[in-house]
Amino acid sequence: MIEIRTSTLEDDEMGRGMFAVRDIQKDELIHRAPVIPYPNEEHVHIEKTMLADYAFEYGENHTAFVLGYGMMFNHSYKPNANYVINFDTHTFDFYAHTDIKADEEIFINYNGFVDDDELLWFDQEE
Repeated sequence: MIEIRTSTLEDDEMGRGMFAVRDIQKDELIHRAPVIPYPNEEHVHIEKTMLADYAFEYGENHTAFVLGYGMMFNHSYKPNANYVINFDTHTFDFYAHTDIKADEEIFINYNGFVDDDELLWFDQEE
């Protein structure tokens, strides 16, 4: 259903993203990614590394790294996919927010909600 390819956002092959290999219908489950949660107070150690840009909020007291293809979805303020944190299974479940055509790049909003347009750390002016 999905595969990693060079992102439409980047000019080099290291800039990767997730692409649909077939048409995906709105609300269809795209990927269920397991997580490795850790207590928020441990995040100060992660902030010293580039991994800090890849950590997700995981409830009130934890942060998590999303495994599987979960870390490969790029950001858009107008995403075609969304994710739901499933605390029962310790997964991030990625769903199509709109119909997605084969070969289309799949984007999520890193703010956690499809309609949240608050500027993220990489879009804020220094």
